[in-house]
Amino acid sequence: VQLVESGGGLVQPGGSLRLSCATSGSVFSINTMNWYRQAPGNQRELVATITVLGRTNYTDSVKGRFAISRDNAKNTVFLQMNSLKPEDTAVYYCNADGYHRDSWNRVVQGNYWGQGTQVTVSS
Repeated sequence: VQLVESGGGLVQPGGSLRLSCATSGSVFSINTMNWYRQAPGNQRELVATITVLGRTNYTDSVKGRFAISRDNAKNTVFLQMNSLKPEDTAVYYCNADGYHRDSWNRVVQGNYWGQGTQVTVSS
């Protein structure tokens, strides 16, 4: 299973970006999907979570500014980021829990990560 993020870039403070994460490969089902971020010198931080039923949760620093959503039919997750601040600068990673088919066509549980996309908030 591969997760591929897109939508990162350079934006001025107060601006907006929308990140996308598409899933491909031998996906059987995807459950919880998450966005993490990691700034230089910091540990990776959980930013937002969405369950398969659409229940969401956010870290305090982004509440009211970020919104996570998903398209279950396409196993895709989005992160709408508004009112961006310089402290939001980080590499953003997509993560998912789910199941996939292995080379023996068995359904096995997995945890999947994308390669990350850079978000830079600067004037």
